[in-house]
Amino acid sequence: MSGAEAAEIQAVVIGAGQAGLSGAYHLRRTGFEPERDFVVLDHNPGPGGAWRYRWPSLTYDRVHGMHSLPGMELTDADPARPSSEVITEYFARYERTFDLRVRRPVKVRAVREGTGGRLLVETSAGTWSTRTLINATGTWDRPFWPRYEGQETFLGRQLHTAHYPGPEAFAGQRVVVVGGGASATQHLLEIAPYAADTTWVTRRPPVFREGPFDEEAGRAAVALVEERVRRGLPPRSVVSVTGLPLNDAIRRGLADGVLDRQPMFDRITPEGVEWKDGRRVTADVILWATGFRPAVDHLTPLRLREPGGGIRLEGTRAVADPRVHLVGYGPSASTVGANRAGRAAVRDVRRLLAEERVTV
Repeated sequence: MSGAEAAEIQAVVIGAGQAGLSGAYHLRRTGFEPERDFVVLDHNPGPGGAWRYRWPSLTYDRVHGMHSLPGMELTDADPARPSSEVITEYFARYERTFDLRVRRPVKVRAVREGTGGRLLVETSAGTWSTRTLINATGTWDRPFWPRYEGQETFLGRQLHTAHYPGPEAFAGQRVVVVGGGASATQHLLEIAPYAADTTWVTRRPPVFREGPFDEEAGRAAVALVEERVRRGLPPRSVVSVTGLPLNDAIRRGLADGVLDRQPMFDRITPEGVEWKDGRRVTADVILWATGFRPAVDHLTPLRLREPGGGIRLEGTRAVADPRVHLVGYGPSASTVGANRAGRAAVRDVRRLLAEERVTV
């Protein structure tokens, strides 16, 4: 569909996870009507965002810092239920309550320059011509797989956190878990009782954090991530600067040797992994708990990336194009950060549209 045939609208929200729903809520709350003034596009077959795909053993009581969406608390959730079920049902109820009319499944293929100062959002369901864009595509669709010598020769199974099936799938197997974040430690603690053997490897020694993670510490961590984004560098996760919480489960894992961290191996062999000093570990599975990257390839035609490889933001607004807002990106990747970013993005969207009306 060409730009001339595109449906005209004031704002397009891409993604219906925490950040996208927050943005849609604030658009609705400030007088924008869904379908008339804005549209929410989501590539998933149903509500829940990335939470739909969390492994079954990640129960709600093990979710770190899930923050309710604006305007509707998440209450009375059974802590023993899988988080994928609890949060998916909550998101679905939220969409119905505020009549957000999310369109799905819709795959956004590209966002490019249109005519008359508009952006063209090209999708599997047609094209929208919009004044502004709130991009809330998160990271789940871009799992990061590091490359190591010999990786293609490994005779066992390699999988990423994004496809983690739960601990029972590793029964009787020798498992190497790669990564220094919360997912890696969760996987190890779950898998160890089932596996024949586990080995934990990380590029840097893990940093464990004792004591409560209070509001001041949270602000300091977000500020470090935000500084990278302001400089146009690829964002690091908030977790990467907060350290790992030293809770009872982690303490047990350290005491019984499950969390006995090894330095990163140098190569992968058909039978396992190997270090330069000749030490080897035989493995049936390599589980890459190596994080994710922002899913923003559809924005490539707008040339938003800085020489440093990231998209430089002022608040949520892309410096290279003030019509584009990124929420759930960098410092707003946490659930509470996503809520705040949605509100901030809508405030800027309204200001930009008001300025356009004045100048026309």
